[in-house]
Amino acid sequence: MKKTISVVMALVLVLGLMAGCAGGSGSSNPGDAASGNNNGGQSGEKYVIGICQQLEHPALDEATRGFTEACEALFGAENVEIQLQNGQNEQTNCATINNNFVASNVDLILANGTTALQTAAAATNSIPILGTSITSYGVALDIADMGAATGSNISGTSDLAPIEEQAAMLLELFPDVQQVGILYCSAEPNSAYQAELFGQALDAAGVAYKEFTAADSNEIQSVTTAAIAECDVLYIPTDNTFAGSTEIVNNICQPAKIPVIAGEEGICKGCGVATLSIDYYDIGYKAGEMAYEILVNGADVSTMEIAYAPEVTQKYNPVLCEALGITVPEGYEAIEME
Repeated sequence: MKKTISVVMALVLVLGLMAGCAGGSGSSNPGDAASGNNNGGQSGEKYVIGICQQLEHPALDEATRGFTEACEALFGAENVEIQLQNGQNEQTNCATINNNFVASNVDLILANGTTALQTAAAATNSIPILGTSITSYGVALDIADMGAATGSNISGTSDLAPIEEQAAMLLELFPDVQQVGILYCSAEPNSAYQAELFGQALDAAGVAYKEFTAADSNEIQSVTTAAIAECDVLYIPTDNTFAGSTEIVNNICQPAKIPVIAGEEGICKGCGVATLSIDYYDIGYKAGEMAYEILVNGADVSTMEIAYAPEVTQKYNPVLCEALGITVPEGYEAIEME
């Protein structure tokens, strides 16, 4: 009889230990799951985010920096792993990078640049994708009559500056301009979109213009040379291909005394005299905040509205303005030159 009681007690003890182990495999705080986990650091969960940056240049670099710093601040640096890859402005490279991110099942992809976004969209329709440095998501993703959100697994931030105000700035600085040359890469749909808007603004002002397009960076020298032969002022929108070749543009335009109005500060610093520019760090940081909302707070990326830069700033290149004898009006901020 004593032997039977001992066996029963031992069985009860074993079952109790098993129940205790099962209860210990989850969160030690039952309130964590219900709380929505408002801080990634509280749960200890680590998120992996892949960044596909289209190429290296100051604007995209700043957007990546802003995104990374936002994620480290919000998630906690120990709770987020950022995998940064550079596509070197090649579509095949961007596609490979994004396909690898999908294969490794990252939690979220940041696509920095139009080609990076397009290849990320082709790679997955389930992993959340945030874009940054994108002018128009409707144009980049071929979404007709797009509203405030894409309705898909994609959202992000836009670098669209007020094109009409950029055209007005060009005319303020060069009121006697005869013909404006609009230069952009034909492989970048967002650049073509900006060129169209800029042309419409010049049409409304009664100013002649001509478009000059390069298929890739190899054609920039010949295209720029052709443009300065026919135009007295050039305009370059937020074009990634031209942004990576500003030295070539400057080596042609500066000796010819042809000024360039740039769509963003990085291009202006390399070859432009003035720009009405957004802060790429700000739109990158905003994208980081959006990533936190998606991964930690459960926001629906498909209904998340595209965000825009909070403000724009009139800036000028003091070195080139001095070299070309251009005096900018009050209210312009000098770009810090290295």
